[in-house]
Amino acid sequence: MTELPKTFDPAAIETRWYAHWEGAGLFHPDRSGAEPFTLVNPPPNVTGSLHIGHALDNTLQDILVRHARLQGNDARWVVGTDHAGIATQMVVERNLAKDGIKRTDLGREAFAAKVWEWKAESGGAITRQLRRLGCSMDWTNERFTMDEGFSKAVLKVFVDLYRQGLLYRDKRLVNWDPGLGTAISDLEVETREVQGGFWTLRYPLEDGSGHVEVATTRPETMLADMMVAVHPDDPRYTALVGRKLRLPITGRLVPIVADTHADPELGSGAVKITPGHDFNDFEVARRQGVEARDMLNMLDAKAAVCQAADGLVPADLVGLNRADARKRVVALLEAEGALVKVEDRVIQAPYGDRSGVVIEPWLTDQWYVDAKTLAKGPIEAVRDGRIQVVPKTWEKTFFNWMENIQPWCVSRQLWWGHRIPAWFAEDGRVFVAETEEEAQAEAGEGVALSRDPDVLDTWFSSALWPFATLGWPDDTPHTPFVPSEVEGRAASDALGVSTSLDTNGGGTDLSEAGAGPGKRPTLAGRYPNDILISGFDILFFWDARMMMQGMHFLGDVPFRKLYLHGLVRATDGSKMAKSKGNTVDPLILIDKYGADALRFFMAAMESQGRDIKMDEKRVEGYRNFATKLWNATRFAMANGIGASAGLEPPKATLAVNRWIIAETVQTVQALDLALADLRFDGAANTIYQFAWSRFCDWYLELIKPVLSPEPGVRGEGGDADETRAVAGWVLDQILVMLHPFMPFVTEELWHALGEREYDLIVAKWPMPDARALDAEAVKEIDWLIRLVGEVRTARTELNVPPGARLPVHVRDASPETMVRLGSQATTLARLARVDSSPGEPEPGGALQIVVDEATYVLPLEGVIDLDAERTRLAKAIAAAEKERDGLAGRLSNPSFVERAKPEAVDKARADHAEKSAEAERLAAALARLG
Repeated sequence: MTELPKTFDPAAIETRWYAHWEGAGLFHPDRSGAEPFTLVNPPPNVTGSLHIGHALDNTLQDILVRHARLQGNDARWVVGTDHAGIATQMVVERNLAKDGIKRTDLGREAFAAKVWEWKAESGGAITRQLRRLGCSMDWTNERFTMDEGFSKAVLKVFVDLYRQGLLYRDKRLVNWDPGLGTAISDLEVETREVQGGFWTLRYPLEDGSGHVEVATTRPETMLADMMVAVHPDDPRYTALVGRKLRLPITGRLVPIVADTHADPELGSGAVKITPGHDFNDFEVARRQGVEARDMLNMLDAKAAVCQAADGLVPADLVGLNRADARKRVVALLEAEGALVKVEDRVIQAPYGDRSGVVIEPWLTDQWYVDAKTLAKGPIEAVRDGRIQVVPKTWEKTFFNWMENIQPWCVSRQLWWGHRIPAWFAEDGRVFVAETEEEAQAEAGEGVALSRDPDVLDTWFSSALWPFATLGWPDDTPHTPFVPSEVEGRAASDALGVSTSLDTNGGGTDLSEAGAGPGKRPTLAGRYPNDILISGFDILFFWDARMMMQGMHFLGDVPFRKLYLHGLVRATDGSKMAKSKGNTVDPLILIDKYGADALRFFMAAMESQGRDIKMDEKRVEGYRNFATKLWNATRFAMANGIGASAGLEPPKATLAVNRWIIAETVQTVQALDLALADLRFDGAANTIYQFAWSRFCDWYLELIKPVLSPEPGVRGEGGDADETRAVAGWVLDQILVMLHPFMPFVTEELWHALGEREYDLIVAKWPMPDARALDAEAVKEIDWLIRLVGEVRTARTELNVPPGARLPVHVRDASPETMVRLGSQATTLARLARVDSSPGEPEPGGALQIVVDEATYVLPLEGVIDLDAERTRLAKAIAAAEKERDGLAGRLSNPSFVERAKPEAVDKARADHAEKSAEAERLAAALARLG
């Protein structure tokens, strides 16, 4: 055994053990013949750093992969990072700007080389931080969405989808970020409340016989209005449908159309339709038979006013930015008498989460995937249970979104990313191929081709993560991606970089690709993955798209289970945001309390379907839990308790030893069930209660007389030897069960207890052998614990001096209880400071305790001032009841419950429950005095 320091210092052990595990290759699966267990991490942005959401997500994954490894599975946790097109390009552009350089000064190829240089030198900070969290990822197979093998998969998927008619080029509205100059996804748009206006405009009928009023929050867009919609059942406008209006400023004639988009209850019931700049209006125009190519556009890529296709935008407006255009348009409307009124109003405005500018719905040519067709397979897979969604409550949301899914825009106007493999001829023909040579061969000799300048949406490539990381479409061994080998290299056709790396996938077998559900034939048995852990917020942006691509290209689901966890919120329940100053840095918490404490907090607080409220005091509490286990191990070692001799529980005759063995088996059973059901909070609470309460607080206390019957003398003989063997075995089982949650402290204690043939990370998970369950021993020791606990509680509540020994008289005890009182008399005298007394107690005040059928009477005459104690308790009861009733009054007041902040209402409810329990406890203490 290795002597443990008196003080538990997480920092001293974490770096050492992680380096040991990784250096020894213990994260890399190498168990021939074992059942594969595979999960992939949601690849964090290469520009990112560990935030509290990552800490939750990766802790849950690590618990499952360490548990699977301990169960003997060939466990692989696939790790990698996402190239994060927009974020990475912004980082590199900012760095260049410090030297006065723009990417356009360099050109595309040289800029791509600069990005690779940054990737090699500064990218991947988050992967180092994941190591600090203790994530047992297979770093020997680390992937990057821009490595050669992965990029080959991306190009193949694009080309195959195109040739299958499931990917096409179309003109549609997109979320356009004028600051970045690219289309962005819905996920990259954040809605903010801003102070705006509501302008009511008057559009005259063509013949001047009347007018229609419309209202808008964006008056400048009237320059591209193409129609006005009214509800088909609105009697006010029935006679006007089909007639034309003459727009102010432009003079454009636009029809009045009937469409259910118009709500008769809102405003005038008439709605201006600008299909080139509003998603709802786009759909209205399409229903009215207007093709996208014929829709008017009044803004350029920088959101400045441009001339519309019909040439009716006044020349003096062209070139104005949106803000100036609004002022000028409003002034012109007012001058024409077309402005009815203006109202101040708070509006919801879309902003780019990175650029910080207002996002513009913009009509442009982009590449789209037929998501509706690809969604059919995932819908059926979730419906028939091939993919189990946990919590199941998310299924309704999943079906609603997938059954109404829109075409997926997959192109981005960036320089960093997977270059779209499409080439254009001068006559407008498009040639899609994996290489330029193939495209040229298809186009024919002498046909000049130009490459599409756009790149693919990052979500398109990351949708291939469950299988492209495992080597698809090749079956050659995967060579890990090494950043230094591509440092400074320029782009090739596919990637934007020229590199000789061979990073095609790992150990794959595609001979049975596309086999039916329930089988695991592909990619060395690692596809489908066993489970995906994901935040609910990327259910549609990533999880659903992995389902689409995986089922389409490999013929089976990408994962058998999808676990969706909530968000980590601030202590008051509000959403964390840098602007609010309420974010929490997990690395600071690790520095302060250790990775084990943070991990255990995350697991203990993760309840299916609920967000987590950050509570640093709880993290501190779990550091104290690790300290308690540390001290318990030091006590065990000081008393000759060391590593167990085998996996089977030692033979035991003492009731206390038979009890703890049975408790261990029951804990394993409960833990297995909780982890199988993905009840992380239940699993954490199970091992916590057993280790802290059953083992540390009770078992070690109960066996002290056996180990040292006399002060300063170590116990000898059969009972002591048996107890040491049992205690060592139980402590080993605790370390194994706790390891997935707290890997560092458990590994340290595992080796401290004695020489081991293997590290804890690859030990064997306990087997819950029902033969070790001894019902009689469990009943006896549980009775003893309840009796000691009741006596201790009563003594504390009645202010009985800790050192006072009390006689105890027993009434109505069964023969079984009398036998237990005899066999446990010494323990009761030591732990409860009571001595059994025959006969009835003398008249007078006494506390009374009922455990099972027996009543235990402990006389208190001469021990405490009974009258003073009764008075104290009565006052305390009155005070608690007064506070309880006051809080009940507040909570019964609808005005308080409805108007107060939610956190204030929650606190009032918690305080009410606390005061109610306190009043009941004090009343019970008073009743005990008789």
